Amino acid sequence: MTKADFTHVRNQLLSEREALLHDAEVTAGERGVVELDQTSVGRLSRMDALQNQAMQVETERRREIELKRIDAALARLVSDEYGYCVSCGEEILPKRLEMDPATPVCVTCAHKSD
Repeated sequence: MTKADFTHVRNQLLSEREALLHDAEVTAGERGVVELDQTSVGRLSRMDALQNQAMQVETERRREIELKRIDAALARLVSDEYGYCVSCGEEILPKRLEMDPATPVCVTCAHKSD
């Protein structure tokens, strides 16, 4: 991996990380406690609010998983282990890394885990 490739991947991962953190900040209020006061909102509105809250909580859970993947990829970059499968140690195909720069495993190991 050349220095330019290293810089490009690092910038891409940091950009994705920043976007995820921004999204988490923007949607923080939607994951909060839903008010159950019947005098201010009707039953259907509360149900909608509860459903929206559940969807936002799940979205946040998935966002956290993606942040962990990105942080792990950044750590592999620093330790010169980026681009190699964490399972078998073989080189990950450049096209796979291009599609998902945070991927930790090669195609073979990814299929084994399915």
